[in-house]
Amino acid sequence: MNHLEYFNTLDPRPKLTVVGAGPGDPDLITVKAIKALESADVVLYDALISDELLNYCKESCEKIYVGKRPRESHSQNSINSMIVEKAYMCGHVVRLKGGDPFIFGRGMEEIEYAKNFGLETAYIPGVSSSIGAAGCAGISLTARGVSESFWVITGTKTDGSLSQDLITALKTTATIVILMGMSKLSQISEICRLLGKGDLPVAIIQNGTTERQKVGVGFAKDLEIIAEENKLSNPAVIILGEVVKYASLKEIHSRIEIFKA
Repeated sequence: MNHLEYFNTLDPRPKLTVVGAGPGDPDLITVKAIKALESADVVLYDALISDELLNYCKESCEKIYVGKRPRESHSQNSINSMIVEKAYMCGHVVRLKGGDPFIFGRGMEEIEYAKNFGLETAYIPGVSSSIGAAGCAGISLTARGVSESFWVITGTKTDGSLSQDLITALKTTATIVILMGMSKLSQISEICRLLGKGDLPVAIIQNGTTERQKVGVGFAKDLEIIAEENKLSNPAVIILGEVVKYASLKEIHSRIEIFKA
């Protein structure tokens, strides 16, 4: 009997649900995501997940931390294998991922892998940090009359490099959101300077949407200074664009004026 034939004999059938937990605030999780957690037999969760979300799981649910931070993470291959093994052993596996699993979250890879082994699969969207962190810092990515679009760019590709899409994006008037880019601040600033965008307003938002949220603002040429002066580090979102000047938080306006001086 092959794995697909075996799969069809099981009750309940092995299943994977890839769930977006949102950008940090546990209250931003969706009702549908909560229902998935309540029915889960196993939850594989990442580093940025609020522990409060695990309280939705039933008492018998097995909760497994799989990291996804540098130097402490399970490899993606080991996570894929664990999904399949736990689904066949236990039933319903929920893969709980920060933000939205389809925005640089490798959620699709996990679903495709699971499908190859006969698992039933489902996807539940989450609030992306690219949008949620900006909004909770008072920044509208598409402020009327200021920005007509926005780009979401990874700061760290699979090979560790910064996406060259940043160069293309900086040639437009779009708002640019960079995820996983805190190790590339110097490189981002240099690219901005070379393209004549050194004075483009920027914001760095750490722990967006949570009570630990911190915001630093200034100009693209000073990204490293902004991070250092405000003691900003991962997890953080970098926003470049004129919309930063129109943020609703008064302190952002005052900080921009300080940087102009």
